[in-house]
Amino acid sequence: MKNWAIFILIIFALTGCRSTPFDGHAVIDWVDFVKWDGIEYDGIYSGVLADEEYLGDKIGTVKFKVADNVTNPNYKIRNGDAAFHEKGTEIYAIKGVPQFIAVKSNREINGYRVYYSREDFDYKWHFKDMPIEKVNRIEVYLAYQPEGPKKLVNLDNPDEIKKFLQVLNEGESSPNFQPNMDKGDPIVYDMVFYTDQPIAYKYDLQFDGITYYWHPWDTAILSNGIGDFLPKQ
Repeated sequence: MKNWAIFILIIFALTGCRSTPFDGHAVIDWVDFVKWDGIEYDGIYSGVLADEEYLGDKIGTVKFKVADNVTNPNYKIRNGDAAFHEKGTEIYAIKGVPQFIAVKSNREINGYRVYYSREDFDYKWHFKDMPIEKVNRIEVYLAYQPEGPKKLVNLDNPDEIKKFLQVLNEGESSPNFQPNMDKGDPIVYDMVFYTDQPIAYKYDLQFDGITYYWHPWDTAILSNGIGDFLPKQ
């Protein structure tokens, strides 16, 4: 009996999804990926395409969306598969960075979701990776809107950029912070930081009605000074 229990646990570990070990079907928690020309690309969740001028040639279209369509945990990913993009969605190269691709998406800031080759790059879009001295523009969007992110703020004055970044850097780490939910879910903003690179950095900022906070790594509490940059809600 003990051997059977070990066997079942091994099957669960190998599938990487929620299923019974014998039915061949599962609710699969897909990571955001695109496979193209034999390479698997992962979505950059803390980055956006800086501008359409960085788009290269159209290299193809998505052939198959696996989410909601694949329930077999043994399915082999094929060229043209994407986790969440519909069939026919356009895929583009990005100029100067052959290890990246951009996929058309109306839900994304600047209209494209960006992906990197996991074989050629380590993930390098955490806040600690951002070259602060090269930030030349900051935008803030109201996230999760029906028509997509809504731009609220555009900062291109060097002094304002410096002050904004200073407020972020002075945030107080608070890994155990719990937002106040008395008035519902916090307001979520997306902050986008542009440099001279084709991929801009993106991080969320939240406000629970009392406290501003964000997640440069662990949760950090910000002073109310960050609210001076935002329109009143």
